[in-house]
Amino acid sequence: MNLQIQHIAKKFHNGTKALADVDFSVSQGEFVSVIGPSGAGKTTLFRILNGMMECTGGQVLLDDKRFDSLKGRKKRELQKSIATIYQDFCLVENSTCLKNVLTARLPDMGFFQGMFGLYGKTRKEEALKLLDRVGLPEKAEEPVKNLSGGQKQRVAIAGVLAMSPQIIIFDESTSMLDPQGKAEINELIQEIHKESKMTIISITHDIEEVAHSDDVIVMDDGRIVMHGKPEEILLQEEKLIDLKLDIPFSLKFTKALQKQGIEIEACTTMERLVDEVCRLHFDK
Repeated sequence: MNLQIQHIAKKFHNGTKALADVDFSVSQGEFVSVIGPSGAGKTTLFRILNGMMECTGGQVLLDDKRFDSLKGRKKRELQKSIATIYQDFCLVENSTCLKNVLTARLPDMGFFQGMFGLYGKTRKEEALKLLDRVGLPEKAEEPVKNLSGGQKQRVAIAGVLAMSPQIIIFDESTSMLDPQGKAEINELIQEIHKESKMTIISITHDIEEVAHSDDVIVMDDGRIVMHGKPEEILLQEEKLIDLKLDIPFSLKFTKALQKQGIEIEACTTMERLVDEVCRLHFDK
């Protein structure tokens, strides 16, 4: 499913302009990161993309079908193609991990079937496979409230995968996690993308995640100010600093080595940094 954002704008009733002429496209299977300082318009863009908010200018197309102006049943049908992972997990804390994954598909089930747990053997088997897929097979009957933040986000991802969407939007999905939790979730997202070729849009502050995407969009003051491949964007350190954005640890490390007179290529990912350090070692 291809997504086209064509010159969208958003102006609120109080006159505040949140978005102005935002224009880009996402092809099937792409992993696109959207970054920018607070107040850049990322949250407004996210709400328009998942149908929670209407734009006041431009249009959003899903496979050439107008999405932003649809109403009622037609919009709900098209919305099934898009799933969202939120920063605060959006799980039922007192319920088990298995039930949270099962009820993620509640809109597609009969009301009483879902409410009274009549899910069927096949659906339970699918849910258990998804919990195994996100690394939590032993937590199926564990209440969500007993899990760590990273584990909760894994359950949320399993629930979204149960919906079989074509596009997943991650809304600051690692912002409430510790460094280890962030690294684990980022790795899981990358694995899912590589295996399923699912379209992923990640609205994030995590610059380490950005380094592994296919395309990067940088926003400021409601506009796109930079757009390109991760290597192109992340090497523009001065521009990123002006926008109060960080650069990856691997890039900081290689720049520190360069200042010491060590001839090493600037690296935007840890994988590339390891390759460069190994090259330096064997070139001695």
